[in-house]
Amino acid sequence: QVQLVESGGGLVQPGGSLKLSCAASGSIFINAMGWYRQAPGKERELVARITHGGITNYADSVKGRFTISKDNDKNTVYLQMIGLKPEDTAVYYCNIYDDWGTNYWGQGTQVTVSA
Repeated sequence: QVQLVESGGGLVQPGGSLKLSCAASGSIFINAMGWYRQAPGKERELVARITHGGITNYADSVKGRFTISKDNDKNTVYLQMIGLKPEDTAVYYCNIYDDWGTNYWGQGTQVTVSA
């Protein structure tokens, strides 16, 4: 059974930084890994995504501030966030899309950007 465990969320002041981690356990053939977020009253949106081959894409709102990376040996994906803004406040969810088209989700980690 595949499980995703996230860590790294928290409270940070505007302009600050956080790094999220998500480790996948279990037998899985990863096609892509990504981070989504959902703010109160809004739909879940893609933040960043990285394919098994290393191709990345980002939401326009985070380009230049967020960096997604991965460690294939550890089945772990990271999201380095700098220059955080209050509008980045949301629950961040890790996502893994496997080679059979199945999506797996983490439990979510809260990121709050506030003075």
